[in-house]
Amino acid sequence: MKSNHLTEGSILVHLKNIAVPASIGLLFNTLYNVVDTFYAGRLSSDALAGLSLSFPIFFLIIALSSGIGSGTTALSSIALGKDDKIEFHNLLRNALFLSLIVGVVVIFFTPFITTFLFEFSGVTGDPLELGIAYTNTILFGNLLFIFNFVLNGVLNAQGDTKTYRNFLIVGFFLNLILDPLFIFGWFGLPRLGVVGIAIATIVVQFIGTIYLSYKVFKSANFELEIFKKTFFSLVYIFGILKQGIPASISMATIAIGVYIINYFVMFYGGSDAVAGYGAALRIEQLALLPALGLNVATIALVGQNYGAQKFDRIREIRKKAILIGLAIMTIGIVVIFPFARYLMRVFSDDTNVVEYGVGYLRIEVLAFFTYVLININIATLQGIKKPTFAIYIGVFRQFLPISLFYLLGTVLSMGIFGVWWGIVIINWLAVMITMAYTTFTLNKAEKRYKT
Repeated sequence: MKSNHLTEGSILVHLKNIAVPASIGLLFNTLYNVVDTFYAGRLSSDALAGLSLSFPIFFLIIALSSGIGSGTTALSSIALGKDDKIEFHNLLRNALFLSLIVGVVVIFFTPFITTFLFEFSGVTGDPLELGIAYTNTILFGNLLFIFNFVLNGVLNAQGDTKTYRNFLIVGFFLNLILDPLFIFGWFGLPRLGVVGIAIATIVVQFIGTIYLSYKVFKSANFELEIFKKTFFSLVYIFGILKQGIPASISMATIAIGVYIINYFVMFYGGSDAVAGYGAALRIEQLALLPALGLNVATIALVGQNYGAQKFDRIREIRKKAILIGLAIMTIGIVVIFPFARYLMRVFSDDTNVVEYGVGYLRIEVLAFFTYVLININIATLQGIKKPTFAIYIGVFRQFLPISLFYLLGTVLSMGIFGVWWGIVIINWLAVMITMAYTTFTLNKAEKRYKT
């Protein structure tokens, strides 16, 4: 296999080969979290609350890890597109070193920040204690998460998403066994409660690190002799950070956006509306999963072709990824709109909760296309080393709702429907900005190359 194989051959075949395994992996990753939530609920409502409250903190670590991983993917893809194996191996060494630094820093500060963050949220009693215990434990394993995102980023750059898919599938089934083993103390082990959930995840991630390291070592573009000659370089470190931090910040704004939406949903509809929105969000996420793998494929394909300076091929990748994504979302709309009520009843028997969820889904389907259009364009920008735009559009999408929700919900007296329609309006405005900026940036990059 040639190092620049993604710069040749059928784009549709490459998209399928990369996106399908990535989407399957994301599905099992979602199911993994469902298992943790299920077992926490079996412990107690306080344990479930503690686990839920830890989400924003843990999500920040995932956002940071994902950013470093996507930065590694983009830069490694470009190096392979240029057929520069020395740069490819230097990126790998420095990405792993960066992971080590970040992981150690997080471990050092964990005891000092978790209690403050939980108390700042206003939680008290058992949920506070259980949430802190879970978070402190899981954050001590953060280094493994970052390593795995980096190793997967190197594999993604080579068009390999099957390896990470396999890890996520196996990890899901391992978690099914390890969660109750550690939580309830089976086979003579101590009963660890929510800490057991965290330890089960750390064990799974450790196994994943070994497996992913082996697959990188055996990958087509890895050469041990070249890797031995690589060196630590601040140029590579800062390059990865410059590429990855915008993606991390963009991902982190999602947590802020959910908080803002929850605030207005509670204000206009109360706890039943929040419950309905939460359940509907799970349905929406499952519908979006098949298209999310296209983001990974787009970064890898665009990155390699940008390294090879094949701009016509980059435009074709962008166009075909968008068309495939829109087709997938059409199926999601056709299924969700008429069957929204039946899907909501899977999560709740409460009539009010179901109706709030149905109202959200039947309006939100109008925004399904926007997620594809925004994500594919941002992935294209990452592939051509223009990641910063993701921050600006992320801030636009997450903070504009503060004024728009109030305008629609209160000034125009639309109530909760003002929130639902506000989400649709904001996303379509973001699409127009993102499409225009990506097209302009691609044209500018090509013009610079030709001159």
